[in-house]
Parts: sequence; structure tokens; C-alpha cells
Amino acid sequence: MLGSSLPSTLFTFDSGTQSRLSPDLESNSSNSISFNAKRLFPAKNIAFTKWRTHSAARTPETVLTEEDMKKWEACRQVFSRFEFTKEEEDKILGKAFGLVHSPYWGEEREVAVPEQENVNAIFDYLTGLGLSDEDLIKILKKFPEVVGCSLENELKTNIQILEKQWSIKGKSLKNLLLRNPKVLGYIIDCKGDCKALCTRCWVRF
Repeated sequence: MLGSSLPSTLFTFDSGTQSRLSPDLESNSSNSISFNAKRLFPAKNIAFTKWRTHSAARTPETVLTEEDMKKWEACRQVFSRFEFTKEEEDKILGKAFGLVHSPYWGEEREVAVPEQENVNAIFDYLTGLGLSDEDLIKILKKFPEVVGCSLENELKTNIQILEKQWSIKGKSLKNLLLRNPKVLGYIIDCKGDCKALCTRCWVRF
């Protein structure tokens, strides 16, 4: 069960206790997760400066129970096929599920605990489109939020749009997803009448 409390700069999870996770994510071991913005975004990095300015002060600390942490660890195991570091796995999951601020979601993403079966289903679907593990690594690096998208309402719907409306299939579809994987998460077409959801709008296609 998720909860919230006052913001904090750094907390660590130890097995058998609750984990208080602020938005800055760092992995220490298989049973230890803490958040540290400076490790994810070096101080000289513009992305870190924007992240700190627009997010850190307003994003509440998140509390994960031991059960939540077991789910988190199970999702980490799904990533073992890609040979990411645990820090990279935590960063991907954090951005996908609202534990690390992502401009992609804007203000709409609520913090959630990832479910292994949902993450597995997304990887299986993408693999079924002809994407190799190497391709998925490239997609995850460009668009980690993909594992936090809805398989039925976003990924599958958007692939159908690409295939039926744009006749993009096969190799062309694969190349498009590698070039612009964010298309998998589009949810709106403002048709020029801006809805302030630019990061998720088909106008970017």
C-alpha cells in the first residue's frame, strides 16, 4: 500500500521494514533501494537542474511496504535479460511508475507499484512486433516510461493506428519504434488545438 509523508532527500529500504522513497533514485543492493538525484542526474547536467527546479520541491516522499518492495524486486528480475545495472533498472521503473519525475507524464502520473506480469506482458508484446532484446534496450533507454504505459489502451491501440491509418508495418514499424518509441504512449491528437499534453500528442508524430 502506498502512502506519503513529508519530503526527504534520502531514505533506504532494509528487508523487513517500510521503504520511504523520495523522488531521487539510487540502487544499493538487491534488497536496498534509496533515492539520490545527484547520482541519476549529475550537477552539471541540464536535465538535473530542470528536474530539481520543477520537481523535487513538490513531489512527496513515497512509502513502500515490504510487499511493495517484493513486487519491485520481481520487476527487476524481468530486466535481467537485458543486463542493465540495478541502478539502471530502478531508474527505468522509477520513471515509468512515478517514483522519479518524468516530464513525459507531466502532472498526470500517480505513483504506482509496478506489477511483474504487466511489465512482462509489455515486453512480450514488443518482442512479438519483431523487436529483439537489443532493440528493447534501445527503446528503454530512450523511453523508459513505456513499461508504465497501458498495454491495451495505449501500446496496442497506437500500433493499430500506425498500421491501419499510416500503413506502417513490419520493418518500417520497427524502425519507427526505434527512432521514436514515445509514439507507443500517445493518448491524444489535439489537431492544432493545444491541450497541453504535448509530450503525449500525435502532433509530434
